[in-house]
Amino acid sequence: MGSTFFYTTLCFIALTIVASSAEEFKVGDAVGWRQPSQNETDLYNHWASNKKFHIGDSLRFEYRNDSVIKVAKWEFYHCNRTHLASAGKDGTRTMNLNRAGTFYFVSGDPEHCKNGQRLAVEVLPLHPISESPPQPFSQAPAPSPLSFSASVSSAVPLAFISALLISVIVVAIAGLA
Repeated sequence: MGSTFFYTTLCFIALTIVASSAEEFKVGDAVGWRQPSQNETDLYNHWASNKKFHIGDSLRFEYRNDSVIKVAKWEFYHCNRTHLASAGKDGTRTMNLNRAGTFYFVSGDPEHCKNGQRLAVEVLPLHPISESPPQPFSQAPAPSPLSFSASVSSAVPLAFISALLISVIVVAIAGLA
């Protein structure tokens, strides 16, 4: 009985860690999503090269008098959209990274795209549970409340299912012991 409670609590902690590990990245950081100048046509490639994107993360594009569109690889490299997509001219748009692989984004203005306003990001598998050495339980900080933003909510179902499956297996093993 006591070991079942211990394993269930351990699974809940793992669920909390996985669910809260999703990150939201503001594209371009302080610069935001804008047409690069002639001297900075590699702006977004450089920005992405300093980041690691994982399944469950999201990209937040903030822009004025512009837009952002998710496109196919060919459209990205040729700045030529084969399909028209509706996109706002001002505001914020969040794109969820829901699979491993490469995602391509361009400005809704083909001239902006040709001038370097395009972004390709390589998405890695889910975040590892912890990238730092485990800490003793007594020193662990209290978990922060979960935000129900798009970036976290997209990771919750997978994390919840994983934790539930682990709980069922642990309880079954504990019952056999």
